[in-house]
Amino acid sequence: MSLSAAADSIMRNMKKVMIGQDDVIELVLTCALAGGHLLLEDVPGTGKTTMAKALAISIGGEFHRVQFTPDLLPSDITGTRIYRPDNGTFTFVPGPVFTHVLLADEINRATPRTQSALLECMEELQVTEGGVTYPLASPFLVIATQNPVETQGTFMLPEAQLDRFLMRLSMHMPDIDSTVGMMERFQESNPLETLKEAVNPQELLESIGATRKIHISQDILRYIAKICEAARNHDSVRLGPSPRAALALMRSAQAYALIHGRSYVIPDDVKTLTLPVLSHRILIRGAANNKSSADLLQDVLQHIEVPTEERL
Repeated sequence: MSLSAAADSIMRNMKKVMIGQDDVIELVLTCALAGGHLLLEDVPGTGKTTMAKALAISIGGEFHRVQFTPDLLPSDITGTRIYRPDNGTFTFVPGPVFTHVLLADEINRATPRTQSALLECMEELQVTEGGVTYPLASPFLVIATQNPVETQGTFMLPEAQLDRFLMRLSMHMPDIDSTVGMMERFQESNPLETLKEAVNPQELLESIGATRKIHISQDILRYIAKICEAARNHDSVRLGPSPRAALALMRSAQAYALIHGRSYVIPDDVKTLTLPVLSHRILIRGAANNKSSADLLQDVLQHIEVPTEERL
């Protein structure tokens, strides 16, 4: 199976469950192939958890879900050492983070201390406990969800945590036809119960490695750098995209090109991914709060010269 065929197989598999979310599925898979983590931000009932489960099943990976609450402790996620009185030693008991796909449901309901437990996991793909480092599974993907309209009893994700997420996506509301199709599909049973894997974790890992070999010209690299610099230097921005953001946009563009069966990145790939990759990495100044980060990025894209085909 070719790499683009494997990606297409995963998407077709997820569409058996998710109806009317084709563009979101494509971006979710792009995030997975880029080796990044995903923040799904939308109101309850839009299918965020179902999307995470469908992806985990489709890649044949192990799936763990953690419901984040104010009393959740870091050790409830990463694991802890248990004393064994029979031999007088401590044994490490792995937490739910030792999996392929971790769903951090309502991540903003946990305290900053607990949220920070994911920092090492997401960046270095490891857990350190008692001076011993334990590697996580490979591939490893965190899908976190949060409700953007409910703030009571929540803790905003700090910028350092947000920057660990490759993308932030929203599950848009389906139209009437998609809603009817969804109800028909779920009428007798849950399609997740019969969903089969499309690839295995090793095949996904090989696809992630293949994205690194997708050609991206120097002109497009400069295009990415100019977008990030323009966003940082914008008058309305208090904190702009970091160098990690530029790398994230590059990796995402490579994965997006692979999904579309190309061995090279085109400017439209970068333009499509700029908002989901950069919007959550921008802080707007107080006087410009009526302007969203998405509006700002759209403005930036309109003023940056797009590389032409002749130069590529």
